[in-house]
Amino acid sequence: MPLRVKLLVFDLDGTLINSTLDLALSVNATRANAGLGPLDVETISSYVGNGAEMLVRRALGPTASEPDVRSGLAFFLRYYYVHMLDNTCLYDGVEEALSEWRRIGVTMAVLTNKPERFSRDLLAGLGLGGWFARIYGGNSFSTKKPDPYGLLRLMRELGSGPSETLMVGDSSVDVLTARNAGTQCAGVLYGLRPGDFERHQADIMVGDMRDLFGVVVPASPSPVG
Repeated sequence: MPLRVKLLVFDLDGTLINSTLDLALSVNATRANAGLGPLDVETISSYVGNGAEMLVRRALGPTASEPDVRSGLAFFLRYYYVHMLDNTCLYDGVEEALSEWRRIGVTMAVLTNKPERFSRDLLAGLGLGGWFARIYGGNSFSTKKPDPYGLLRLMRELGSGPSETLMVGDSSVDVLTARNAGTQCAGVLYGLRPGDFERHQADIMVGDMRDLFGVVVPASPSPVG
């Protein structure tokens, strides 16, 4: 049976965009600035998902002091903002899928733990700046995913109930966000942390965003231009 959806809410890193290399290079630049050696890309990817501060805290290690973390975060944000589009791109199938949902009238939004300004500028730089009704980041509210506040606010602002909303992400953070807000979740298997789904199962699992075609349909007929 198709899932009738009015609102699709997407995670960003690992879901819409492949930002692995730029995040890894920025984290290792931050570590170098702190006098530390580089980490491998896989390790850094496992640190992503809970916001920039947590990423830096994990990357600097348990012996880093609070001043070290604050200094590292400031350096990371400056460096990453300059380099965040050096290698980052949309995953295969994402633009095609978003274009189709946009065409048939499904409202789309982004809810990420990446800072909002970075998220907006990344999407604009990749040509998707005007495609989403809302783009909220990890500093948009006083809480981050998996707290449901951001998702609940999106549903309220965009007029969609829990049964008409689907969260799409690449980790247990997104599954738990959906669960906490009473919505369903689709998990993508190509993202940064696919192993997370072994702990927290998504309702739908896909290997390509286009695999959701036929599964996700508009909740009500919409004019198609």
